[in-house]
Amino acid sequence: MATKCWIFDLDNTLHNATPHIFPHINKSMTAYLQHHLALDEAEANRLRMDYWQRYGATLTGMMKHHGTDPHHFLWHTHQFPELPQMLVHDKPLRHVLKSLRGKKLVFSNAPQHYALAVLRLMRMEDMFDDLFAIEHTRFRPKPEVAGFLRLLHKHRLQPAQCVMVEDSAENLLAAKKLGMKTVWVSSATRAPAYVDLKIRSVTELPRLWAKWHAADRLE
Repeated sequence: MATKCWIFDLDNTLHNATPHIFPHINKSMTAYLQHHLALDEAEANRLRMDYWQRYGATLTGMMKHHGTDPHHFLWHTHQFPELPQMLVHDKPLRHVLKSLRGKKLVFSNAPQHYALAVLRLMRMEDMFDDLFAIEHTRFRPKPEVAGFLRLLHKHRLQPAQCVMVEDSAENLLAAKKLGMKTVWVSSATRAPAYVDLKIRSVTELPRLWAKWHAADRLE
């Protein structure tokens, strides 16, 4: 079946969040837990990591165990006064995305206000047909299947029509189980069996996808 839709993660897929953005978010979340749960910094950081490892998102643990308002949490933990200086991305990306035929979506565990700010700074908000943020999943982050199903339903897509492009192997496993093709953005030397194509950067996607697709059709 021809690719009808490309679904892109945002952080560490369309841009590199590791150097500046992720440390800032981690610090902000730790501070939030400190303030709202009356913890010291070490305990707040430990709990943040525990919830992230157990549930895939610190927010999920906060909602589940403390009744935290997700909108309040996401707003206060995703403030970036210096976002333009923190953003690291490949300048040719816009041209690369233009060459991909089909609908293009962003599917992110981040809140909408942050994701939109990043896309605008990259001058790529007009390259995507939709931004599907954590609010649109009813705060059910990837790799939970609920968010995937809501996105597919909204855009009237079948999984077999979609290619998921992600840096998280766990999220790609969920996509593959639904029936999507999977592209892993990673510098790892080997890829899990459920990954159809591994790339180091989205800038490689059109060329390597065409090569992989041609080889796959010959098998």
